[in-house]
This record gives sequence, C-alpha cells and structure tokens, in this order.
Amino acid sequence: MNEANGSERRPAADTALELLVHGVGGTTPQEMLNDPRTVRITGDDTAAVFRRADDVEAETNAVRRPADYQGKPVPEAYVWCNLTSGNGSRALWLLLLPFMVVNLAHWMRPTVSDNRKPAVRLYGMIVRLAGLTLTVLLVAAACEVALDLAAWQCAGTRACAEEHSWLGFLSPAVSDGGWWSQPGRRLALASLVPAALTGLLWYLSHRTWTAYESQQPRQRESDPEEETSRAGLGRPGFWYGRRLVARLRVAHTAAALLTVTAAVGTAAARHDRESGGPAVLEALGWLLSATCVLGAAVVVWVVCSRGRSEHRLDRRLDAALVRRLPLGSLALLVLTLVYAGWSRPGWQSRARLPGDTTFGTIALVECLLVIALGVVAHVLYRAQPDPRTAMRGLAGPAVAMLACALGGVMSGGVSQRVADWLDGTGGTIPGPPVLLTWQASVIPPLLLVLVVLVGWLARRTVVLRRTESAAVELAYEDQPKDEATTRRIAGIRAMASLTDRAPRIIGVTSVVTLILGGLALAGAMATGDAPGEAAHGTYPVVRGAAETAQALGSWLIGVGFILFVTWGRRAYKDRTARRTIGILWDVGTFWPRAAHPFAPPCYAERAVPDLTWRIAGWTRETGGRLVLSGHSQGSVLAAAAAWQLEPSVRKRVALLTYGSPLERLYGRWFPAHFGPAALGGLHRDVDCWRNLYRATDPIGGPMRLPGDCGPEVDREALEDPLAYCRSEKHPLPAPILGHSDYQADPVFAEEREKLLARLRPDIPAPRPGAEAEEPPGPGAEQSSA
Repeated sequence: MNEANGSERRPAADTALELLVHGVGGTTPQEMLNDPRTVRITGDDTAAVFRRADDVEAETNAVRRPADYQGKPVPEAYVWCNLTSGNGSRALWLLLLPFMVVNLAHWMRPTVSDNRKPAVRLYGMIVRLAGLTLTVLLVAAACEVALDLAAWQCAGTRACAEEHSWLGFLSPAVSDGGWWSQPGRRLALASLVPAALTGLLWYLSHRTWTAYESQQPRQRESDPEEETSRAGLGRPGFWYGRRLVARLRVAHTAAALLTVTAAVGTAAARHDRESGGPAVLEALGWLLSATCVLGAAVVVWVVCSRGRSEHRLDRRLDAALVRRLPLGSLALLVLTLVYAGWSRPGWQSRARLPGDTTFGTIALVECLLVIALGVVAHVLYRAQPDPRTAMRGLAGPAVAMLACALGGVMSGGVSQRVADWLDGTGGTIPGPPVLLTWQASVIPPLLLVLVVLVGWLARRTVVLRRTESAAVELAYEDQPKDEATTRRIAGIRAMASLTDRAPRIIGVTSVVTLILGGLALAGAMATGDAPGEAAHGTYPVVRGAAETAQALGSWLIGVGFILFVTWGRRAYKDRTARRTIGILWDVGTFWPRAAHPFAPPCYAERAVPDLTWRIAGWTRETGGRLVLSGHSQGSVLAAAAAWQLEPSVRKRVALLTYGSPLERLYGRWFPAHFGPAALGGLHRDVDCWRNLYRATDPIGGPMRLPGDCGPEVDREALEDPLAYCRSEKHPLPAPILGHSDYQADPVFAEEREKLLARLRPDIPAPRPGAEAEEPPGPGAEQSSA
C-alpha cells in the first residue's frame, strides 16, 4: 500500500490496528495473519509489513463502511526473521560467536541511578578491552596455523614437506634451497593468510555497519512532556552506534594487522639479535618493534577513550582516525614483510615460534580483565541491589569469561586439528604451543562439572514435578482426575521452570573455567611441557590422570572443531538448520555492537526504527487506535519501539505481550535496561499494557511490577492445556501449547478487546471560536497508564 500523501489526516473513523511482531525462529506473514493471501505494505525482502489482501485499503473502507470494521482491529504483521536467518552466508556468523558473547557482557551491567558514573564507564572500557583480546586471539591462532605450523615447522622439516607436496616450494630440502625456502620469506608469504582473515573481518563489519549502524533512527519532535531522563532504550542515540562501531572497527583491524606484524617481525628480529647479523637489519628490527608497540598503544587508547553516545544522535565520524590507523598498520606490516624477506642465508627454522609467550600473555590478560570486571560489577550492584538480578550483578563477568574460554577452545581446536593433519603419523613436527595442549587438557574436568550440574538439574526437576502435580490438580479440581495427564502437565511445568536455574549453571561453569584456565596457564609456564610429560616422576595416579586428560582433551577439542565446521556447512546449505542458528542470533544480536565491531550485526537497529516509523506514521495519519502485539522476542522489539516513540504517540498505543521474556530473561540478565525501574517506566509511558504467560512456557513469564502495577499488567497464568480431559466441548485431547499459539486461547481476543476499549478515540480539535467539550479525565480511561 502506498503511503498517503499530504499532511491531512484521513476522515475521522474508529479505526483500529493490531501490529503483530513475531518471536524467535521467525514465521511467515500467512501464518501470522491466518490468511494465504497477503500483500506487502512496506519494506523489502529483509524486513517488511504485511496485510491480508482484503485489508489493504482498510482505512479508506472504514470511512465508507464503518459497520464492517466496528470493533475489529485490522491485523498487520511485521516480519523480521530474515534479519537473522536470511541467506546461506549467515552460517559464517558461527565463527564470530565469541565476539557476540563478549558483546552481551557489555549490556549485563547492574542497574545504577546515574549512568555517567566513573564505574559505569570503567565497566564498559574493560569489556571493550576483553573484546580486543579476542580479536588478537583469533588472529594469533591464524598466525599459529599459517606461520608456525605450516611455514615454520612443516616446511622446515623434510618429512612433513614431502608428505604435503603443496609446501615443497617452501622447503629448503625439497626445493633445493629455492628463493622462498628462507624462513623469513616463508613467514612473509604465510602472513597473507591472517592478513586476508583480517581483511574479511573488516569487510563484513563495514558492510553490516553501512546496513545497520548507519541507518538513522526517526527524528523525534520536541515535546514538553518529554522526560529529561529517559530509559536507556528510549534515548535518541541508543539505536545509532555509527561512530563507536567505526572507531572500534579501525582499532580492531589495526590490532589484527599489528598481531601479524609482530608474529613475522619478532622472529626475524630475534634472529638478527642472536646471530650478530648486519647492524642495519638489527637496528631496523628494533625500530619496527618499537613502532609496533607504539601502534598497539594507540589502539588501546582508541578502544578506551570513548564509549557509546546514547543521549543524543552522534552523527560525527572520526574520519582521520578511520583512514589513518588501519592504513598505517597496513604500511607497517608491508615494511615488516620486506624486512623479514631480506636474505639471511644462515637462518634455519627450528622448534616452534614463541607461541607460548603470545598465547600465555593473552590468557593472563583475559583472566585479569574478567577479575577486574567482576570487582566493578560487584561495586555497582552494591550501590543499588536487586534480588532478581542474575548472579547478584556478576552475570557480565561470567559471560565475558565464557566468551574468552570459547575463543580459546576455538583457536586451540583449529591449531590442534591442523597440527594433526600436518603431522600425519606423528613425530615429524613439534606441534602447537604447550599452553594450547594444557587448555585442551582441562576440558575433561570441565565436562565432569557439567555432568554434575546436569544431575542436579535432573534431581531438581523431579522435586519440582511433585510440587507442580499438586498445583495441576488444584487448577483442574472440577475435572475428573487422571494421574498420567497430571504427571505429563506437571513434568512440562517443571521443565519450563528450569530456565530460572540458568544463572547458577552459568555462574558455576564460569568460576570453574576461570580456575581451570588459571591452572593450565600456570602449568604451561612453570613446566614448559605438555601435561603428560610434566607429570613424569609423580605418583602413577597423577601421571595417568594427566595423560588421560591430555589425550581425551586433544580428541574432544578436535571432534568439537569438526562438529562446529560440519554444523556451519550444513547451515550454509540447509535453510532449516540456518533457521535454528537464527534463533541463537535472535537473542544474541538484539543488542548493538558496543564491545566488539566484528560481532554479528544488531538487527534491532533496523527493526526498531521500522516499527517506530510505522507506528508514528499510522497514528498521525489516521488518528486511530493501535495495539502493538508482540510474542516472545517480538515483545522485546515492541517494548524497544514503544520507548522510542514520542509521548503523544505512545498515548495512542496499547501494548499486548505474550510469551514475553522481558522480565524473566532480559530483566534478570540485563537489569540496567529491563529492570523494574525500566519496565515500570514503560508501563507509565504507554496508554495501557497487558501481559499473558503460561506456567508451561520456558521463556515467557510475568512482569512482576511492584505494587498495584503488577495486576494491571499481568493476567494470571493461562490454563495450559485448555482442557484437562475429553469432554463434549473438547472431544479430542487438547495439546500443551507451552510457548506457542497464544492466539488460540480465547483470553487473547478478550484482552485485545479490552485494550482497544481503553484507548480513547482521537477527539477532533474544536473550530476556531468554539468552546471545546472537555474530554474525560485521565483517571477514568487511563487508569493503567
């Protein structure tokens, strides 16, 4: 449908619109509108608004035939699933999983009264530094594979080079001293692999930055009712991170290039210092090393110096920084490659490159950053404690720890699998750094802890099922009792309640991961040997445990890497598998990229402006009533859109959420933006709000607003199933719906009608000179505002 031209409002008619927003996993407009014939009203192939074919001109028809639309809202569907599960290239986002997870840690900050406190800025800075270490870790892993394992070890060993003929031209023995066989030239050529990876990451980030962060939100008009202090998601610049992401992108790109530079240049400079080579080369090595350190300092300054600008639309762009920093890093890399490729006839590659020092430093820095983040988060939580906050405010540090561990497992898995592939029968090359072997060896103990946690959850489920059985019998006390039906319903309710145990699982896993990671780092640095070799001379039990953990950990990390690649390949080809991955991204990529520019893009930076433009445009054009109806993750988008509306528009909008994780997940894990204060403010801002949930729903739950606000928003938990047993009204067994099909419950239509009835029809402005009739007071019709 074409947008109406001109500023004239359409003729007054009691027009009502229900704007439906789907949840995780996506759906089709035909399913949302329950009609096979739908028409795209506005939007593109990525995200669009649809109507039934019969409702395309509903506003005009409502004026001509008002009886046909009396009390019936026009359904309209906003379909956004392609933002997270579109074409096959989205499967490549699996490689960016650690970046996405560390970005989540940024938004898990505890609630504070003043967002400009130094501790708040320090929290964001530490998370950004943790994200920077993950970029360095990824590129260091690529350098380990390409430079150390392939170019240095395998090409420098005759047996390995003969086994892999494609490396023959790099081998001094196979190529008979060819031009590329010198170690420095081999390293320079192999460095193109991590440099290409860096270029790919820059390209993906820049492309998504253009499509998401560079899209300006709707410009709000000034309004005297506008509050000076808005909720976080309602600030003008919240969904406009163009400047910050651009700064972080150039900083991370420069850090990646400097990592490649250090990997190549350090090896050549060390040889020049130890062999007593030409003084010019030695001096040049020192100069390049100093320049690399200076560049690293600039990168850290860029990452630490500026955070997000949410209170205003920051349209500025640090153009000089965006151009010069990555170009300067690239120029330094080119000079280093020329320096490393200079002829050094006596240079031979032996043992490993100094990877243990590199990976050990990264691991140590990450551990220290996580501990510092935990201290800052604890200080913030103590200033304004909330018992519903997950892990007492330590969710952010815990998730940051898991992101670092995930990055370590992925980098170690790649290195181990490539080493096994190059080594063949074994013993031809030294293999990956010892620290990576130690890190793989702690995976079996971690899995044992997870098994214990799963056992605890199973026991907890049995206890909860007994409790829920009594609740089910009470809920259906007027129905004939059936033990099997009661047990089935109680079991599903108990399983659904396990979602609330997630903080304990994440907390224990993070603490154990931190302890085991610290022990692995200490063991590698203290012994310099793999766990099995380091255990020689100890008790047989200790030696056997170390050798078992090393062998099993190496196998697990290799199998995990293969499964990871297989899943990504299947997702690339299979739309169903890609949709499953899209569900993960629906939750993980809701938040803007505030800590890592290479994380998957934030789809809400497209979806929220889409919704605000549609809501504001339709209400201003028609003066009608609008119910913003969101299911699951769609309720989060609906709330974010409502926060971004002007007060005059918000008062024309009712909010209907069902199966909503707003409080149960987002309120607990992201309290600074979805805590009690934020949700209470949303309740006051919109005209009216109702929330539906079920006890069998593992995702949705009540809003738990304090005081009288709670019952005004939350309806009592809906019955599920709708019928306990067969009856004349329900001759067939009713299904347990859980998180789906809320609209199938008659309560849904009932609550929607109540919301529409509470929205005041727009009152025409009085004629000049005429006395306007006083509208009803807000207490009569906006009691829940």
